[in-house]
Amino acid sequence: QVQFVESGGGLVQPGGSLRLSCVATGVTNDRYEIGWFRQGPGKEREGVACLKANDGTPNYVASVRGRFTVSRDSVTKVNYLQMDRLEPEDTAVYYCATDVICTTDIIIALENNWGQGTQVTVSG
Repeated sequence: QVQFVESGGGLVQPGGSLRLSCVATGVTNDRYEIGWFRQGPGKEREGVACLKANDGTPNYVASVRGRFTVSRDSVTKVNYLQMDRLEPEDTAVYYCATDVICTTDIIIALENNWGQGTQVTVSG
């Protein structure tokens, strides 16, 4: 089973930036889609960004488009979510996942397989 380790979260003031990292182990194919999801206080988990496997096209939901950037290091295979101009509404635990549906505004995890996540708090 694929395992995920997310890191890079923290406390940041509105307008600040953070870069999250995700390492996926146990993936049999180096070319895989990666999705970033978040679960805010009292909210359901939602997909916010993803990277398609076939052509590397990123997709974002409207609430983060223009502020978040998803990428993958081709050498280390570490996945990143660069988050700029953070807002209090971005406060959540952030997770990554493979095996996702990755289209514009629709980002869905097909398996219920999650890491521990990393907490992002935007306040101040």
